[in-house]
Amino acid sequence: MLNPECTREVLLDIPAEDVTKAFRGVTRNYQKYAKIPGFRPGKAPESVIKRKFANEIRKDVLDQVLPEKFSKAVNDLGVQPVGQPQVTELNLEDGQPLHVKAVFEYLPEFSIEGYQDVKVAKPSVEVTDEEFQAEMDQLRDSRSTIEPVEEDRELVDGDSALISYEGKLEGAGEDASPIKGEEALVEIGGKDTVEAFTSALRGAKVGQTLNVSASYPAEYPQATLAGKTVDYTIDVKAIKKRSVPELNDEFAKELGEYESLADLEAKVREHLADRKQRSVEGETKDQLFHALIERFPFPVPESLVQEQIDARLERGLRALAGQGMSAEQMRKLDFGRLRAAQRDSATAEVKSGLLLAKISQTENVEVSDEEVQREVQIAAMQTGEPLETLQERLTQDGGLTRIREQLKREKTAQLLYDRL
Repeated sequence: MLNPECTREVLLDIPAEDVTKAFRGVTRNYQKYAKIPGFRPGKAPESVIKRKFANEIRKDVLDQVLPEKFSKAVNDLGVQPVGQPQVTELNLEDGQPLHVKAVFEYLPEFSIEGYQDVKVAKPSVEVTDEEFQAEMDQLRDSRSTIEPVEEDRELVDGDSALISYEGKLEGAGEDASPIKGEEALVEIGGKDTVEAFTSALRGAKVGQTLNVSASYPAEYPQATLAGKTVDYTIDVKAIKKRSVPELNDEFAKELGEYESLADLEAKVREHLADRKQRSVEGETKDQLFHALIERFPFPVPESLVQEQIDARLERGLRALAGQGMSAEQMRKLDFGRLRAAQRDSATAEVKSGLLLAKISQTENVEVSDEEVQREVQIAAMQTGEPLETLQERLTQDGGLTRIREQLKREKTAQLLYDRL
């Protein structure tokens, strides 16, 4: 499917003598190298070759005569084609004129006049005291332990109750299997604790048996319970309390290569600053791209959108594979729905890429050979492919040009961000 807003059509009529010449040349080439039972190499009659390799010869003739003619016709139209042309009419017979009608997508012309005036808010990247404290609290929580409470007291918020339970889905038949659990730990007032459990367990003591009716929200992550109500019987077996370590030099040294608490805090601030810089910069650039797209609307070729969807899905599948999803599980995914879900984002990425490419020309943004080579070296390290092999492959398939253009877009995006 092509985008009619950036689709053109070409008609090609090639004289019969050119078609005949191409057929003869291709047929002779097959005749020279084809292995035909009953004939010595190169001695099979032309009629036999034509009959046996009819489809292959036809395809090779088209590949021989069409590309140059198509390129000239497109150049005469003054547009830049993208993707593969789609042939809608084709009459090809040896000794007859070749008639071809093809449609193709092209990069549309669009204005970027006034792009310098497109601005978005540029938030501060300075780390706040609240952000720093939250990170330190998270570090402490990561080293916390759950300790038993020996004293005879009631459960309070912040405690964890060790329970066993048995539940029955409301409306389930008598033969329905109960929902059971042993040695389950439930935090009183915890963000992941169902409110009914918190309400019932708050104030309870070890040894008590409680009856709880818990209604689960429709978005509850466990599908078998989402939107359901379950009647539980709960036995409280023990009370446990989270023990959080003190922030001191000893805590810092236990975390790793830190000389003191002050050293740890300095490293945490440095890490937070770097993370916030990257996060704010990425989000701000996305907002800037969106503002540019809004300011300069234009249609985009469907083939570019589909390529971007392919790239996004490939990244997603690699991530799923890294998380342990098997190939068999991947084959069961609804790829139609996944592609549809990626469409808007893919279209925006294509538009922002085209806008940045055009702005980079205006700004005379350049990328050095050394910068391209550095990206190739990084790719070689990430994939484990020998540098020389990767270099050769990228040279042959145009990958080096794609890397250069991507770096140019990234430089242009950085230039626009720095000007905000």
